[in-house]
Amino acid sequence: QVQLVESGGGLVQAGGSLRLSCAASRSILSINTMGWYRQAPGKQRELVATITGGGSTNYADSVKGRFTISSDIAKNTVYLQMNSLKPEDTAVYYCNAKLRINVFAWGQGTQVTVSS
Repeated sequence: QVQLVESGGGLVQAGGSLRLSCAASRSILSINTMGWYRQAPGKQRELVATITGGGSTNYADSVKGRFTISSDIAKNTVYLQMNSLKPEDTAVYYCNAKLRINVFAWGQGTQVTVSS
């Protein structure tokens, strides 16, 4: 198993930037895919971005061109750089690790609030 701890959330004005971090309790080198999801009040959790062990990335259409996911293997950390933030980006952001088929680990979440 792996424990994931998110940080970096906060309150920012529209147009601003934040960088989220997800620190894993062990090496992420062998983890198939890591990603970020978010859940706004009254809505289902949705995919934001993923990154594979080989470095391939995938983004939700709503964040393409504004968000960038990256990983630092040496630090066992995955990042989400969020630029040009919009009020609709307001949500709790969760880090996710796909350990194997149908086996996932989740962090506790970090709140991102974008004011207009």
